[in-house]
Amino acid sequence: MRIIPAIDIIDGKCVRLSKGDYNTKKIYNENPLEIAKQYEAHGIEHLHLVDLDGAKASHIVNHKVLETIATKTTLKIDFGGGLKTDEDLRIAFESGAGQITGGSIAVKQPEVFKSWLSKFGADKIILGADAHNEKIAISGWLEESDEELIPFVEKYLNEGVSYVICTDIAKDGMLEGPSFELYQKMLERLKGVKLIASGGISKFEELPKLAELGCEGTIIGKAIYEHKISLKQLEDFISGSH
Repeated sequence: MRIIPAIDIIDGKCVRLSKGDYNTKKIYNENPLEIAKQYEAHGIEHLHLVDLDGAKASHIVNHKVLETIATKTTLKIDFGGGLKTDEDLRIAFESGAGQITGGSIAVKQPEVFKSWLSKFGADKIILGADAHNEKIAISGWLEESDEELIPFVEKYLNEGVSYVICTDIAKDGMLEGPSFELYQKMLERLKGVKLIASGGISKFEELPKLAELGCEGTIIGKAIYEHKISLKQLEDFISGSH
């Protein structure tokens, strides 16, 4: 299972929110590159970079941060937050993203999202399925849609998507543990999905459990910043000596 730390960016700085609420912003580092280099030094190969300004503005904003991390580390970066147009994707990929995540757009403009799968390749496009009570939530979680999570993901698996990040909003940033039951249900019902767990990871013991369920990756945010999970533990997990 891939370990994918998250760096969320507002004004070029590394922050975390609770449950997606911008009013809960906490700045952890003025310099995201520093944090990315620490991850790299501990054997981490992947990074989930979220442009929170972009999510609010509905277009890419912090691509310079992406470019800096991509050129100064070897991390494989998936980038998301407000990507709406082919031009946004072009900028993201040119700035060094290996993959991009599309969330709200897959709900609101499915034709655009589907066109990205054929234009850029399905392996480069991650479906961001943010859920609340097993319903899809959109627009930085400000709205709940009527879409049921599992049928929604299934529809896109049939379109060629394989990577899916599922965040249970109720858990995100709360350090209360991830949605094991939800992920188990998804993995049982959605054949062939590469499911990336996100939200609520709070202690190291949860990681082997997610791996056992069959998650392809897990995104860890606040637990690292709040020193609930150490980079050493992650390094050992990655090198297989846990």
